[in-house]
Amino acid sequence: MYNGILIVDKPAGWTSHDVIAKLRGALKQKRIGHSGTLDPMATGVLPVFIGRATRAAEFCENAEKEYIAELKLGVVTDTQDITGNVLAENEVRTTYEELCTVLPRFRGAQKQIPPMYSAVKKDGKKLYELARKGIDIPREARDITISKLELLSNSESSKLDGQKCEHTYTLQVECSKGTYIRTLCHDIGAALGCGGTLSALQRTRAGVYTIEMSHSLDTILDALDTASNDNFTENFLFTVDSIFSNYPKISINELESRKAKNGAMVLAQGDNKDGRYRVYAPNGEFLLLGEMKNNKIKTIKSFF
Repeated sequence: MYNGILIVDKPAGWTSHDVIAKLRGALKQKRIGHSGTLDPMATGVLPVFIGRATRAAEFCENAEKEYIAELKLGVVTDTQDITGNVLAENEVRTTYEELCTVLPRFRGAQKQIPPMYSAVKKDGKKLYELARKGIDIPREARDITISKLELLSNSESSKLDGQKCEHTYTLQVECSKGTYIRTLCHDIGAALGCGGTLSALQRTRAGVYTIEMSHSLDTILDALDTASNDNFTENFLFTVDSIFSNYPKISINELESRKAKNGAMVLAQGDNKDGRYRVYAPNGEFLLLGEMKNNKIKTIKSFF
């Protein structure tokens, strides 16, 4: 039985659900899930939560994400990415400088209308189910934040595939939960007057987990065939408290640990600042994520 967080470099052509189904069988474990769905065409960081670690998935779901995206100008599709049906092909006269001028409009807190080809629900039905029937309905704009949007390269030097492709630009995006990079590319193209679509996408970070921490699915499956349980855990799984590594760590005594395991508010030793903490027992066991106020800790989520 495994417990921990596995960072998968999702291959193109696989849905996030496909990855989970494959790993569920390979790990022989029912309690498994992912955080932050990636479209089939996308690659990159897909955190997979196994065993007791599934209790932490919601915290990664809400965390900031980072992407490397290819924007292809002059093309508009129904899915807002290159896999969809082409609705329009337009002449592109946009210069590199003009694109740089438009990008600041899309930084910061803003509203974004989700695409029809998405899992967002309207009146109990997923939008993509309606879209496949040729139905297009009004959607409510959602609050998102794009904290970083930078132009990394133009069509002469793609960061994702090394191929030259006319009117293609590579963007680095850091954004909040619920941001559609497809829609961002579509909206940038619309702002330039020529249209645009997402032609490639790699997620490079989800919360604290980066692409450098990930393993290909093939590497993971090979390791499961050859490594012992302990070796696989040591070499591939992050502990559940790793997701909270941005918060300070605090230990409580044995008496307070017992109180915490009974769901009671506990008292911290020393003089501590208010805020969120990773809370540990004297033996090093990770107990909970807690909120400190006036040196008292209230449980946000327990993990013992």
